[in-house]
Amino acid sequence: MPRPTRFRHGVLLDLGSIDNGDLDLSALDRVCPRWTRHAATAPIETAARIAEAELVVTNKVVLDAHLLGAAPRLRLVCIAATGTNNVDLLAARAAGVAVTNVTGYATRSVIQHVFALMLSWATRLAEQQRLVKAGAWSDSEYFCLLREPVRELAGRVLGVVGYGELGRGVAQVAECLGMQVLVAERPGGPPRPGRLPVAELLPRVDVLTLHCPLAENTRNLIGAAELALMRPDALLINTARGGIVDEAALAAALRAGVLGAAAVDTLSIEPPPPDHPLLAADIPNLVITPHVAWASREARQRLIDAVAANIAAFAAGAALNRVV
Repeated sequence: MPRPTRFRHGVLLDLGSIDNGDLDLSALDRVCPRWTRHAATAPIETAARIAEAELVVTNKVVLDAHLLGAAPRLRLVCIAATGTNNVDLLAARAAGVAVTNVTGYATRSVIQHVFALMLSWATRLAEQQRLVKAGAWSDSEYFCLLREPVRELAGRVLGVVGYGELGRGVAQVAECLGMQVLVAERPGGPPRPGRLPVAELLPRVDVLTLHCPLAENTRNLIGAAELALMRPDALLINTARGGIVDEAALAAALRAGVLGAAAVDTLSIEPPPPDHPLLAADIPNLVITPHVAWASREARQRLIDAVAANIAAFAAGAALNRVV
């Protein structure tokens, strides 16, 4: 078992991406008495900020082999997220630097966001509000305004790509709402009972929700050919990673009416440049939220507390959420 380690000073590189001033950070203070907290860290600033650090917490700041090699005192990197692609794990292992991540902290928040998007689509929420503000309800000869069709989710078919904790959680709520759930095979994986190849699943669903990680076998998993297989009134929801969907193909499909609607919380470049293909003003039936499906205050608090627990475990010589 590793020897216990006492950290005296920690560095947080991008706390502003987690804390909006609404979190309790006392759990971090209990496991390390002094912190240097940076709201954000530009690439040019990273080396100087971690040069003498023993403990570093990063959400999305990149720690590559060069940076890790230039921080000789570094013992522990805590990734304040589930994904580990911003840290060179092989270089960390070679340098004797432990790396931890956090899983499961945002499950409730993501599930809630998925259904906020789905229910908004089913009730035509934005369109109903637009009509009210435009005075259409005031001008109606009836007590109600039936201009926008409202659907019930009960009886609709939900397709789930990525059946881990998030996918299973979404499926469970969908079944409570009376939806039928179909689960896709893992891309490139062996056939399994109860799972459908993506190409077979797509024509059958009213709503497709993505919860798989971004990897070589899932990059552009949903492209022009796959979108063409979907029903012309179907909804695509992506709260996973932007690169799983071919964004130019999605924009074209929505413009052409090949796909009924889409709601995405992640884009392939974040923050997106103004000329990102999905930010064009002429794309119909598209909702974009700024990567906030995970970001309820409760989820962000769980994240901070889990990072503190990882630090405490490492300091005690134990392994908790170790990826290296």
